[in-house]
Amino acid sequence: MKKTSMRARVLGGAVAVAALGAGTFGAVAASAETPGTAGAPAVARAEVGGKDVVSSSHLSVDAATKAALAAMDAAGKGGYRVSVAVVDRNGNTIVALRGDGAGPQSPESAERKAFTAVSWNAPTSELAKRLAQTPNLKDIPGTLFLGGGAPVQAKGAPVAAIGVAGAPSGDLDEQFAQAGVAALGK
Repeated sequence: MKKTSMRARVLGGAVAVAALGAGTFGAVAASAETPGTAGAPAVARAEVGGKDVVSSSHLSVDAATKAALAAMDAAGKGGYRVSVAVVDRNGNTIVALRGDGAGPQSPESAERKAFTAVSWNAPTSELAKRLAQTPNLKDIPGTLFLGGGAPVQAKGAPVAAIGVAGAPSGDLDEQFAQAGVAALGK
């Protein structure tokens, strides 16, 4: 009788295990119930409206891009290398730009400044002043209480915010963020 090589025995065993696994999987799949049959709960559907539905305004991607580019351009004219972020009403990033030569910390700082500005519907320079009375504000995740964030409003309510980071001061960052806000009114 001819001896089988180790390689042939391993390969044969693998084929057998695969066949057994496929058979088991097929049996389990065949016995599974399809949704909506024998004992499965019916899907509940409801049409909601009126006071149960809230709508909110958001900045479009085109408008956010226009604002971010205006902020970046204002910083560039001053010779500053910054990053700019525009977030929506919920604090989600719509546009993020990292300027050539901007510091590695600036993209995240710009997003956090924008998030902070939209969360309180106020420039971050004003919010930074509130830390003296309420120092635990800085403990809220995702926030950054440094100048450089400016809210974007529609009918007095926040719809977005622009954050800028990377200039030598928060005042400059905020000036550039405000340039982005101003570009939206044009």
